[in-house]
Amino acid sequence: MIVQIYTAQSAAEAVALAERGVNHVGLTPTTVGLPGQIGEDVAAEAVTALRGRARSVALSVESDLDEIARMAHAVGPDILHLCGEVGAVDPKAVRRLRGMLPEGMEIMQAIAVGADDDLAMAIAYAEVADFLILDSYTPDVQGVGAAGVTHDWSRSAGIVEAVDVPVVLAGGLSAANVAEAIRAVRPWGVDSLTHTNRALPGGGFEKDLDAVAAFVAASR
Repeated sequence: MIVQIYTAQSAAEAVALAERGVNHVGLTPTTVGLPGQIGEDVAAEAVTALRGRARSVALSVESDLDEIARMAHAVGPDILHLCGEVGAVDPKAVRRLRGMLPEGMEIMQAIAVGADDDLAMAIAYAEVADFLILDSYTPDVQGVGAAGVTHDWSRSAGIVEAVDVPVVLAGGLSAANVAEAIRAVRPWGVDSLTHTNRALPGGGFEKDLDAVAAFVAASR
């Protein structure tokens, strides 16, 4: 079971996640106000530090292909995670974007489970993306994900059955519920952000490395 953890906010934190068995380390290089966002220079340092330890994933909530590609070249992750507003970058645009990315960079497309036509969207994006990530959606956070709540796992299970690409399950997962989620959905991987965080005084968070280790153990 592949474990993906968002969001590392430094190279040191990214390496600490890898040392606890995380396969995919998520980074949030943006300035739009997302949880745990970091500068592109910090994200690029984390990507370099992770080489040989874990795969790096950098998300984008942008809809402009040139801007997405610019960030991808600046940060250089192994995987580009597209999680903008539903339909903002359609499958045809994802296909065009692939030709704008560094050679070998893979694409992970977020699917808002519970949105209208989520199954049809997943099937369409599976034709152009290397991975899908099935996530919860809330209007409180820009893009798809970072909601910290679960969704209808039966819908996710239906998507897993319908597509031929690896699927990561996200949305409100913790050490307490991830094994149940895996049994229900049978994904290729699982993802955690909110429930592997430790709140900091004055706002913000850091990764709770004990919670991360517990999540990895429960996932496997």
